[in-house]
Amino acid sequence: KIGCLVADAAIKLGMNVLGYDPEITVDAAWSLPAQVKKAASVAEVMKHSNFITLHVPLVDATRDLVNADNLALMRAGTVLLNFSREGVVSEKAVLASLNAKHLGWYVCDFPSAIINGHDKVVALPHLGASTAEAEENCAIMVVDQLIDYLEHGNVSNAVNFPKVAMGRESAYRVAIANANVPNMLGQISGAMAKAGLNIHNMVNKSRGDMAYTLVDVDSPVADTVLHGLTAIEGVLSVRYLPQ
Repeated sequence: KIGCLVADAAIKLGMNVLGYDPEITVDAAWSLPAQVKKAASVAEVMKHSNFITLHVPLVDATRDLVNADNLALMRAGTVLLNFSREGVVSEKAVLASLNAKHLGWYVCDFPSAIINGHDKVVALPHLGASTAEAEENCAIMVVDQLIDYLEHGNVSNAVNFPKVAMGRESAYRVAIANANVPNMLGQISGAMAKAGLNIHNMVNKSRGDMAYTLVDVDSPVADTVLHGLTAIEGVLSVRYLPQ
């Protein structure tokens, strides 16, 4: 969401915006201004941008996303802005690039002993989530998302689960956490079909070794069916969420 807002603000400032997101959601895509050009890779963004801003979580795939190799791809004088997570940028590589007068500026809100005091570094306090307003909004968001998970099985902003959301189209929903292995959906749908349940809607998303499935069916689900789903190899948990 923040990346979309930054892209919109940059376009309003008259900039040409190039973006890359291999896991962009439908909602995020709808939020993007039509003028944003889609890059095919991180390298393409690095090569063709004068200002680069990062909006990613810190996970294994993004750790040191900006490293010596990617910095070498940047245009001389590029301004790098990191207001996402400290670990997505290699500070040692940034310092070397600044000292070589290749990277123009580094702007972040993660002051550290490595970069503090450099005349081409603007290090701001990391206080965005510590204001009274931010803490209140975060508390409301957490409660809303927890209620949505408990009542409907939808998952938002989990650190170890994929983002999954499906609008209710039936009063009978089953939420299944399972290993991300082949034929899992086939086994789940097969078990429900064997019990005479008609699947009205289904969504399945994965994240690494984990997957999460929501299934809406047209009639109540018996305990025997739930036990059968739980017994499938690779199924970690099954929750029945009738309305």
